[in-house]
Amino acid sequence: MTTTLRFAVLFAALALASGAQAADLAAGKQKVQDVCQACHGMDGLAVTSPEYPKLAGQHQDYLAKALRDYKSGARKNPVMSAMAAGLTPKDIDNVSAYFASQAGPLRAVY
Repeated sequence: MTTTLRFAVLFAALALASGAQAADLAAGKQKVQDVCQACHGMDGLAVTSPEYPKLAGQHQDYLAKALRDYKSGARKNPVMSAMAAGLTPKDIDNVSAYFASQAGPLRAVY
């Protein structure tokens, strides 16, 4: 077996052993529709108020950490803390993956 193939097999085995599972984008989209879209929009490009951050295209791990921190109280915002309180760990993974998969806003480079 080649070294590359050995690493691929080892990585796959470790992923299975750790219970790693891909996020469910369809479930994330549904949760966004139910909980997040009023402020952040379905595509994560908030247009209702400049106070609401654009989430589309953000890194999934950043979004997940922010939601976990709102839920735990490590990050303070009364609205987001209330919204995150009802999310399960899987909801957080799914919503984060969904927003990360959306095309982010175009930014001019000067």
